[in-house]
Parts: sequence; C-alpha cells; structure tokens
Amino acid sequence: MARYTGPKTKIARKFGEAIFGDDKNFEKRNYPPGQHGNAKRRGKKSEYAIQLMEKQKAKYTYGILEKQFRNMFKKATAAQGITGQVLLQLCESRLDNVAFRMGLSPSRSGARQLVSHRHITVNGEIVNIPSYQLKAGDVVAVREKSKSLEAIQSSLANSSNVYEWITWNNDTKQGTYVSIPERIQIPENINEQYIVELYSK
Repeated sequence: MARYTGPKTKIARKFGEAIFGDDKNFEKRNYPPGQHGNAKRRGKKSEYAIQLMEKQKAKYTYGILEKQFRNMFKKATAAQGITGQVLLQLCESRLDNVAFRMGLSPSRSGARQLVSHRHITVNGEIVNIPSYQLKAGDVVAVREKSKSLEAIQSSLANSSNVYEWITWNNDTKQGTYVSIPERIQIPENINEQYIVELYSK
C-alpha cells in the first residue's frame, strides 16, 4: 500500500506549519529546512510555485499520493458544486481521516494503520481500505476485539476535538459520519483555489 514514509518534520518546516500534528522538533525549528536555516530567502515565489506548494500541502496533510489525488480532483470536477470545496470534502470523507477526526488516533497515519490492520468497522462490516469514501449516515466503530487496544484508549482519552458533522459515543466506541462537512467546518489551512488553478492549466 503506497504511502509517504519520509521525514515528516522536514516537510512540516517546508510549509511552515505542523501539518502532521503535534511535533516537538517542528516547534524548536519552525523555519524552512536547508543549510542556510532561517536566513532570509531570496526572490519572490512564482504563481506556479505557490499553487504547487498548496497542492503538496494538501497531499501531505491527508496522506494521499499524486495519482490518487489527481483522481480525486477529476471526481471533484465531475461533481456538482465548487470543485475545490468538493475536493476537500472528498479528502475529509476518507475513512482514515474520519477515524482521525473521531479521536481514534492522534495522527492520520496512525488512523490509516488502524484501518488497514482491520480494527475499524463501517456499518458493522470490517473495512481495511483507508481511502474508503464514507457517506452521510455511515456508522464507524472500533471492532469488538480491538476496543481494549491501549493506543485507541490513550488517543480517545487525550482527544478534545469536536466536529459538528461527526458524533462519537465513547462508551460504545462508535460514531456516525452525520453529514459531509461544509468548507467552513474543515479546519485545515489549505487554499483549495490554488489547487484548482494548478490542475486546470
């Protein structure tokens, strides 16, 4: 299963924000990587460079590789609504992302692993595809055998995020993907319009 396995702090420093979640190393050195450290960079970024950076940020944030991301963009283009907004909604509707939002793991990569290791069910059936697209009303739960997993319990105990489009019951370890989130409900700092402009060239 293809996924990014390289250095994460370096990528976060490149974008100037902790896109992979809490990162002590990023907090210590929150300036771009490279031998010149946080010395002033030369020149102004081109329009293409800004658009490319935004696309890369979205891909790394959601843990999606280029081919899959491009296919999602095609799907978003064919759908009704604003393309950039639909693209982010598709990213948010992924099973690994919803498991992360529900607090089952402190990171999307951790949530991805929970899904691929068959710890998560959708409407009572085990689903081990992280990119599985959820529909409004789908019930996501921790598999009965996995409810005692320390990693899940620890993550839930430390999770305080609440999203209007997701419900979660800590006693039964299950939640509902209530509705597709509106753009204003998606907390990621991504300018999706740049991505649309880049792919439209």
